[in-house]
Amino acid sequence: MTNEIRIRALSGAVGAEIEGADLSGPVSDALQKTLLDAFHRHGVLCIRDQELTRKRQIEIARLFGTPDVHPIARGMEEYPEMIRVFKPRGERAFFGTSWHSDNSFFERPSAITLLYAEQVPPVGGDTLYASMESAWALLSEPMKRFLEPLRAVHSARTAYDPRTTGDAKFRGETAIQYTFSDAIYEEVDHPVVRTHPVTGRKSLYVNPMFTQRILGLSPPESEGILRTLHEISTRPELTCRIRWENGTLAIWDNRWLQHHAIDDYADYDRIMYRVTLEGERPV
Repeated sequence: MTNEIRIRALSGAVGAEIEGADLSGPVSDALQKTLLDAFHRHGVLCIRDQELTRKRQIEIARLFGTPDVHPIARGMEEYPEMIRVFKPRGERAFFGTSWHSDNSFFERPSAITLLYAEQVPPVGGDTLYASMESAWALLSEPMKRFLEPLRAVHSARTAYDPRTTGDAKFRGETAIQYTFSDAIYEEVDHPVVRTHPVTGRKSLYVNPMFTQRILGLSPPESEGILRTLHEISTRPELTCRIRWENGTLAIWDNRWLQHHAIDDYADYDRIMYRVTLEGERPV
C-alpha cells in the first residue's frame, strides 16, 4: 500500500498533499506509519478524494490520539467529540476566522485537528497554515534567549465572550452553537516557546486569538512583544494554503502550527466536520 503513496510538499515551509491513500477502510500499519512520519515532518496533511462517514472520521482520528470534547462549541448529539462546522449561504463565517492554534486556552491544549469537507463552495473558504517552528528559527539569538524563560496567559474570553461576540450563538440561533461555560473566562499559562513532545523541535507558542498577555511584562511591553511575534509568525514565506474540495481531509498539528480560515464565500453553504485530539501540557 505504501508503495502507492505519493507525498507532495505544499510549500517550502509547511504542509504536504498525500496522494494514493484510501482512508474509508482499514488502515494498514505501514500506511499509518507513512502518514505519521509525513505528519511530523510537514505539520499538515491534505488528503483528497475521501468518502468518510462521521464514525469513520472519528476512527481515523483515533489513529492519531484521543478525541476531546469542546467545553463551549457544541458537538453533535450522536458524536459529542465532533463539531459540525456549518456556514449557511448569505452569512459570514465566524468560526476560526483569525490566526490561532486550536484550543490553546485548554490546560492541555488540543494536539491535533482533523477537518473533513463534505460540501464546499466552488471558490473561497481556503485555510492558511503557518509554521511556528520556522518563526522561531527566524528570531535572533538575543531574542530567543529573552523569550525562552517566559510564559503567556491564554484564555477564550476574546473569542467566545458573549458580551463581545454576541449572544445569538448561545441562544441557539446560529448554525454553530455555543454553550455558556466558565471555561470562557478561565486563564491558563503556557511557555512562549514550547518543545514538541515527539520531534523535540522548538517553536513559538502564542497566537492572536487566545494569547492574552506575557507574564512578568508590563502591558505595553507584552503588547509590543506579542504584536511582533504575531507579525513574524504569519509571514507569507512561513505558510501554506489548502484549497478545499468535497472529500478533502486535513490533519494538522496545533503544537507547532497556527491556521486561519478565510471568510470570503458568503454566497455559499459550507459543511465540514472537525475533531480535535487531546494534547499534553506544553513544556
